[in-house]
Amino acid sequence: MLSASWMYEMDLSQLIRRDVYEWEIPMRGAMRVPGIIYASQDLIRAMDDKVLEQTANVAMLPGIVSASYAMPDAHWGYGFPIGGVAAFDAEEGGVVSAGGVGFDISCGVRCLHTGVDLDELKQKQVVLADGLYRGIPAGVGSTGKISLSDREMTEMLTGGAAWAIAQGYGRAEDLARIEENGRMQGADPKAVSAHARRRQRDEMGTLGSGNHYLEVQIVSEIFDKKIANVFAIAEGDVVVSIHCGSRGLGHQIGTEYLKEMAQSAAGLGIALPDRELACAPIHSPLAQRYLGAMRSAINCALANRQVITHLTRQVFSEVFGRELQLPLLYDVSHNTCKVEEHLVGGTKMNLHVHRKGATRAFGLDHPDLPQELKAAGQPVLIGGSMGTASYVLAGTGMEIAFGSACHGAGRAMSRHAAKKRWQGRKLVDQLAGRGILIRSPSMRGVAEEAPGAYKDVSSVVDAAQEAGLARVVAKLLPLVCVKG
Repeated sequence: MLSASWMYEMDLSQLIRRDVYEWEIPMRGAMRVPGIIYASQDLIRAMDDKVLEQTANVAMLPGIVSASYAMPDAHWGYGFPIGGVAAFDAEEGGVVSAGGVGFDISCGVRCLHTGVDLDELKQKQVVLADGLYRGIPAGVGSTGKISLSDREMTEMLTGGAAWAIAQGYGRAEDLARIEENGRMQGADPKAVSAHARRRQRDEMGTLGSGNHYLEVQIVSEIFDKKIANVFAIAEGDVVVSIHCGSRGLGHQIGTEYLKEMAQSAAGLGIALPDRELACAPIHSPLAQRYLGAMRSAINCALANRQVITHLTRQVFSEVFGRELQLPLLYDVSHNTCKVEEHLVGGTKMNLHVHRKGATRAFGLDHPDLPQELKAAGQPVLIGGSMGTASYVLAGTGMEIAFGSACHGAGRAMSRHAAKKRWQGRKLVDQLAGRGILIRSPSMRGVAEEAPGAYKDVSSVVDAAQEAGLARVVAKLLPLVCVKG
């Protein structure tokens, strides 16, 4: 393992600058491939030193292909850096790592058109904020009105958003605008423990806590009119973004399989550079059980966002006194491992691509995109934090970092440090003075997610575009935010 003596600011002497927005960690020690970090000089200087260490450690894992990547929003995580991307070849002894997926499996962002104009929204802003807060449960341990039986749990873990729609939570046309068409194949509910299932029984249709939110936003600026037209967004449009994941079920799966992988590593012939990088050979029964459980958690997250979408549509229709469709722009997941075909050194390969705090950014004409989006590339949704902007980008291709991009601004300080620096109530009042209404069950949670606790999302987005990861399409500013 590389020295853990680096503290706080990134040591640039450890890096080779390959381009203005591309930095290489050269191979040394047990590294099998180089590390690559995409960032501006200011962003990389501000990254915690653990990003360098963890990116290099990932490069030591068996069967890794091309490089260990870190996105412009990268920061310290469990095992992999958050914002880390790595792909593994099963035929070359590649591995699956629960730490390379993370605890909140398939946490993601979904964006909805509303069809409401800004003037109309301003008249109902307070009523809408209150209605969304009442209608979509948020916070630690939040539960909803849905309680799943064992049979229903199994059907949900297999069916994802398609299951939710079959239960009346949405419309069939939603599925084309969701990764995997709303249902991850290969899920194995039998690989999900009874404890994980119990944790999820009453949590369907809830936001949870931490950085999860439901936000009403205004499209404040368009950067690429051609792509924006394909995405059907224009300046002045009001949209809704939903950021949440697989709740207690995903966290339990991550906890259990990380422990089992760490305990089994030596017996599987794997020397871990860091215990947090616990993994198992792709063809091993342990890895296959984990993949079955993880895919079940992906379906759980997709079903959860689908139910929240239905609840959001209900609130909007009630507040504005007419049926509003709120069609989907797109739904993207981060914290996943997916089998994808990529061209490596001129050879097509099926790889297990881990994206932790990173999202797909597939380019033009990709077969996984719905026909109406092929001319623009995949929508990439980059979330801000309460008072900051969010962005819509478009994927540019598969050549860089296996068709991946960043997923948010990235934390600049710990939640503990944020709580010491900011007071939740004062933040809520300050944001209200700017016309941004916050609704949350926890003022401590608001302080932890203070805008100042995150990197400058505009700088992160600029770096993603300049590095060629994705193309900036639109800027979104918050009007109402329901925080977990």
